[in-house]
Amino acid sequence: MEERIYREAVRQYGTPCYIFDLDSFRERITAAQKLLGECADICYAMKANPFLTETAARQADHLEVCSPGEFAICERVCVPMEKVVLSGVNKEEKDIRDVVERHGNRITYTVESMLQLECLERAAGDFLVKIPVLLRVSSGNQFGLDEKLVKEILSNRSQYPFLMFKGLQYFSGTQKKRMKVLKEELQYLDQLLLELEESCGFEAEVLEFGPGLFVEYFPKEETAENFTLLQEFCEVLPLLRFRKKITLELGRYLAAFCGAYLTTIVDQKVNKGSNYCIVDGGIHQVNYYGQTMAMKIPQYRHLKGTGCISAGGEEKMWNICGSLCTVNDILVKNLPLRSARTGDVLVFENTGAYSVTEGMSLFLCRDLPKILYYDKVHGLRIARNRVETNTLLMTEE
Repeated sequence: MEERIYREAVRQYGTPCYIFDLDSFRERITAAQKLLGECADICYAMKANPFLTETAARQADHLEVCSPGEFAICERVCVPMEKVVLSGVNKEEKDIRDVVERHGNRITYTVESMLQLECLERAAGDFLVKIPVLLRVSSGNQFGLDEKLVKEILSNRSQYPFLMFKGLQYFSGTQKKRMKVLKEELQYLDQLLLELEESCGFEAEVLEFGPGLFVEYFPKEETAENFTLLQEFCEVLPLLRFRKKITLELGRYLAAFCGAYLTTIVDQKVNKGSNYCIVDGGIHQVNYYGQTMAMKIPQYRHLKGTGCISAGGEEKMWNICGSLCTVNDILVKNLPLRSARTGDVLVFENTGAYSVTEGMSLFLCRDLPKILYYDKVHGLRIARNRVETNTLLMTEE
């Protein structure tokens, strides 16, 4: 985003705050779709950033939804239910029944356990509707079904007359940068689909695959993220024997680059020879996957309080610390800043994915930051006002 947008956000709304550039997000989805062409659809994993749900619903082919809270957001912003893939390791029966009763077969449901399978069959039967399901294959953790159980279910699929088995879902982790790993996973799934056809007589219509593509949070120099990894991935897809619909589940890879987190320097000090800037935000509000003890430097900007980017003066190394009463509240160690002063604003970029959802937001009862949207048509808008976290529904007495 341009510097003027950051300055206008600070002037109008103060800090700390997040800005999510909806134009940038839309453009990234469009670019990915253009690259994929007819090879695959795109499913946006809204857990990466639920504030982008409405925009994603207009651009992406599908949305992965993993909780009642996320589903409520989808309903609130009028996401077409045909785009929803209702996923999640914990699906409670009351929630399943509510969704099946109101939306039926417009939604695709994933199955991660025998309990979920039985709940879905029971709900669909009670409401006399056949619903589409994907079986999630485990990659060796708590998510999904063991391969042996997948085969058993599909061999006995006639026992579930209200479920339409459409295919498989698979996700093994995030931040993968080695194409060799992704290729091996695709080959495994391709072989599994072939075995299901040969041993169970099951021909899948859909393979939903989460590649967990790598996002560079700590570049040595400011660079525009390209699609090299996705391009390499696209070259593998035509090699598969599976020729039906492939859907790529992407979250971080689409959302990361559209976000920025703004926080103001409110105090400075030197302790035992080390320089410290205290900011009005903290680690409860900004999160970079792969950050190690605040030693890595993310992409950032330093906006001088006087109205211009710091250019002259002495450059010093500063430890950027937040407002929490813990020694762990260090955003970055040894950040080079030139003539840093209280009132200056630090902009941490590439925070469009997970920062707003993975920080320790409730720690110490600090307020949650404002959420702002930006696009060229509407400018800056408030998506969520500052939220107090110190309210209680009742007292102990």
